[in-house]
Amino acid sequence: MIIHEYQAKEFLRQLALAVPQGQLVASPAEARQAALDLSPPVILKAQVLSGGRGKAGGILKARTAEEAEVLARNLLARRLVTAQSGPRGLVVKKILVEKALDLKREFYLGLAVDRSQDSLAAIVSRQGGLEIEELARSSPKLIKKISFAPDEGLKVFQLRQLAYFLELEEDLIKDFINHLQRLTHFFLGMDLKLLEINPLALTGDGRLVAVDARMEFDDCALARHPELSSFEDENLENKLERQARKFKLNYLKMDGQIGCLVNGAGLAMATMDIIQHFGGRPANFLDIGGGVTEEAVSQAFEILLSDSEVRAALVNIFGGIVRCDLVARGVVRAARKLSLSQPVVVRLEGTNVAEGRKILEESGLPFHFASSLEEAARLAVALSGQTT
Repeated sequence: MIIHEYQAKEFLRQLALAVPQGQLVASPAEARQAALDLSPPVILKAQVLSGGRGKAGGILKARTAEEAEVLARNLLARRLVTAQSGPRGLVVKKILVEKALDLKREFYLGLAVDRSQDSLAAIVSRQGGLEIEELARSSPKLIKKISFAPDEGLKVFQLRQLAYFLELEEDLIKDFINHLQRLTHFFLGMDLKLLEINPLALTGDGRLVAVDARMEFDDCALARHPELSSFEDENLENKLERQARKFKLNYLKMDGQIGCLVNGAGLAMATMDIIQHFGGRPANFLDIGGGVTEEAVSQAFEILLSDSEVRAALVNIFGGIVRCDLVARGVVRAARKLSLSQPVVVRLEGTNVAEGRKILEESGLPFHFASSLEEAARLAVALSGQTT
């Protein structure tokens, strides 16, 4: 779960890290008043769940309150298309108005899960404000990364190595180390996958300030942190992922037209791959898992078909722990509820496959059967109207 910048900065305030003075606004008039309260110049920052906002025109500077009002009017309700948002973009519904700071130097500070090393990583850079991936390609010598174990955290000598790499003044080294210790404790205790402060700035008056912040929490650990439920963005356009989470379904919306319902993450990935191989585009990743109930299968299929971009569906089940007849009953239940209109290709193998197929055949609904994954993918692509 990714949270908004203004929410991440509230956590930073609680950790005693300095952040710019700011106000969250939802109208041009509120932006004008916020600018007056903060004294221009101010920075207007679109609050959408995506990086790369600056390049997309989502971070603007206003030198007067009147200019802040005009910029807010142009930014609110606009679709902001970033490198991470997809082609449809994200609608700007709130803006964070912050006091512009005199920045002397800018750094990057991040804590992340490093899957390539099976560890966690603390990353710093002498240059901030850029995406760390871009910086790693263009100026790798400006970046230092230290791996650490979750049960040990960052040791004191590692903290000092990171601080000295940034070439901080001696009186700031202690501040930086204290900041990073608190951030690491928060990162581990709250089960984050990513925590970025970019830039972490040295201001003209000699303070370290978190100018921008990004936090991503591990969805699988949210049950341990019920206090985070209030941070979830209820205004996201795609409500299907939120609905799927309620039924503990692994669902991710994508940009294609072929809806996929599969049991097992590996099989789901293979299904999406073969759809693309034959010229189609998957509309989602949906793994119903092994210990699924008939009700959950029904909800999963209903969520899949609720996507207005789905032109055809592919149900690919290899029955083991989950039985084919259970999946078939769940699918039929949802199809009848929604008055199924899209063509559905079904490929069943494994436990109770004969019973499952019989349930589908006797339902009277327009299912298309395939005996192999290759045949199922070809048929789904053809029925969706996509070119093979």
